[in-house]
Amino acid sequence: MRKLQDIFVPYLKAPLAYTFNFEGEVFSFPNLKVLLGKADYPKAGDKNAGLCAKSEVEREAARSVLSDLSIQHLYDNPLSVNDRVDEVMRVNYDIDLDKFKSIAHLTLGELKDHLMASDGDEIKAVGRALTGVMASALAKLCDTHELIYIASKVENANKARTLLGTRGTLSSRLQPNHPTDDLNSIALLVYTGLSMGSGDALLGVNPANENVDTISTIYRVLDDIRRKTGAPTQICVLSHVKTVMQCLLDGAPVEILFQSLAGTESTNLTEFDISVQTLDEAYQLVQEKSPLIQENPDARCMYFETGQGSEYTYGKHDGMDMTTCEALCYGLARRYDPFMVNNVTGFIGPETHVDNFEMIISNLQDHFMGKLLGLPMGMAPCYTLHSQITLEGQQMATQLLTSAGANYYMAVHLNTDRMLAYFDTSGHDDQTMREIHNRTTAPEFTEWAIKLGIFEQKEDGSVIRGPNWGDPSIFISKQEIEELKESTPVMHDFANAGPRPINRVSREVKMNQAYARDAIYKELEAERLQQKYHTLMLQTLAEDKHAYLNDPELGSRLNPTSVETLLKTKSSDKIDVQIVISDGLSANAVHANIDSLLEVITDGLKAQGLSLGQTITVNYGRVKLADHIAELVNPEIIVYLIGERPGGTAAATKSLSCYYCYNLSDPTSQKAAAEFSGHSDIRYEYSVLSNIYEKGLSPIEAGSVIVETVKSMKTYKAAGNRLESLSNKEKRVMPMSG
Repeated sequence: MRKLQDIFVPYLKAPLAYTFNFEGEVFSFPNLKVLLGKADYPKAGDKNAGLCAKSEVEREAARSVLSDLSIQHLYDNPLSVNDRVDEVMRVNYDIDLDKFKSIAHLTLGELKDHLMASDGDEIKAVGRALTGVMASALAKLCDTHELIYIASKVENANKARTLLGTRGTLSSRLQPNHPTDDLNSIALLVYTGLSMGSGDALLGVNPANENVDTISTIYRVLDDIRRKTGAPTQICVLSHVKTVMQCLLDGAPVEILFQSLAGTESTNLTEFDISVQTLDEAYQLVQEKSPLIQENPDARCMYFETGQGSEYTYGKHDGMDMTTCEALCYGLARRYDPFMVNNVTGFIGPETHVDNFEMIISNLQDHFMGKLLGLPMGMAPCYTLHSQITLEGQQMATQLLTSAGANYYMAVHLNTDRMLAYFDTSGHDDQTMREIHNRTTAPEFTEWAIKLGIFEQKEDGSVIRGPNWGDPSIFISKQEIEELKESTPVMHDFANAGPRPINRVSREVKMNQAYARDAIYKELEAERLQQKYHTLMLQTLAEDKHAYLNDPELGSRLNPTSVETLLKTKSSDKIDVQIVISDGLSANAVHANIDSLLEVITDGLKAQGLSLGQTITVNYGRVKLADHIAELVNPEIIVYLIGERPGGTAAATKSLSCYYCYNLSDPTSQKAAAEFSGHSDIRYEYSVLSNIYEKGLSPIEAGSVIVETVKSMKTYKAAGNRLESLSNKEKRVMPMSG
């Protein structure tokens, strides 16, 4: 791996302007960033950022200019921010320079033609000579057939225990998430998925609680299941890389190390709390410590997740369009030769992708760019209920991506993620794709599944569903299954019709989705809260629900009238805790929980001797509103109670989250946070407690957890990964009792 400072990047030049003349009309583009944005398909995030073409004519003009630019031109003009090339862009310049020299003279249009006429080996060789910006530019010139055709010729296979990505295979990552990390329910979802032939890529849990003890425990449960069933796969808990590194050092069976990536240094550093140095250290640690590496020194052990839009959502896209930012993620991921890369475009919501077309075309672009740059691409065409994306759009994307040769999909039982409250591909979808497109699971997994009757091999060598497909009782008793179903949301029935759930189950799933989507548009009963709890009623810049859903910035700041009101009423003394309540994406969540929750929190915090400001109620608030309120009120801690996006059941529309914002106004704490994060200007640190509702963490239990967390934040003067690190450090040095 080349040191960051040893990667050559051309010197920055003054930005070049570009023009195109068609039928007497002149189209002007002041710099390369603008040109790249105008050349892309229209998407909500780019529209909101002011990067989209104003018309189809302008878009085609931009594409015409882009077509005629040489590869050398793109190489010679790195995209910069504040006259500096950031570290993500720098990593993207770690390319095969010999191959680059052989294609540098080609225009982008000529390069596209070359790829169309080339075989997979040549496409892979070219990809190793391209930066993310070049891949993004090519994607903008390709139509749907071209995105699929070029990608389908590329085979990027990588191995851990199983070999993913060989031609004729289609794998899946089994995702058994639970709103409270219930270990028995996680186990039930794993057994169910394995019985459907899912999980040959990975058994991977997104944890609800981000702490070392919880993560280590889930790792051990997954490892135990893997060993008990004999399933040839690998395990991962998708927690922050710093947390999992500590788990690995503490002896947890960390086989695959995960991290989400963004395409700009500023997003990675300030929002994801990572840098290239952090990732380099994580890569080195997993090479030294992973039990998978000890079992097979050639195994790949890194897993990255990306998806168009995070840079825009955080306001740190640095003037680049979403596709370009996404391509830069792939250039960064390529540095670590990962086992898996998963794209979750559609996960964020309507501020980035508002409808089926936007989600589908972005997924096709992302898959094309990732495959071109040499990555083992898994795809998760997904959606949230506050967008206009639907199950049917997701299924269209899955069909197209299978044709394009995606390595794997998610396997989320009945499409409904029980913790993250979004909708992804299911084990039913994965098997349906295998049967339509004549694919099998990874060879090692297929052999195991045939022995268990999950699959069956015919005399001609083809593999079909076996008699035990979809029957988890091959692993645990039917009585145990029924008991575990009680604590596992959205487990309507195990009956199937071919590779699909039976009609009754489909109707139940869709009805619950429809109810939950409707809940998005319920309004907060702010006046009732004001009367009952004497809250201070404020309003963000979002004037209505539509504006709030489509522009994250509007919900991140108070309107001028509310700013004035807050400044007039704030305490003259510095307070310890400011409680804020907002509808967020579900007013139902506030209405269902606040009566039980608020009293526990306020009584508990007062019992700790902490001072509280007047509780604030805000319509149409985003999480980042906590920053703005902290600027105005200057408490040490903000406890922000906000409605989550509704999940796949009526009960899940009542799910609330608590975001803790620690205000680094103390110079000593700020310095410590800056050193820990590598972000010198850091002002706030965040922790979160999610899934507060009757089927998750009950509001009374959650209130107690919130009080204890605030107490811990006061003690350590920290939040987020730094709080976790400090508290774990103290645990490790405490003497043994007895």
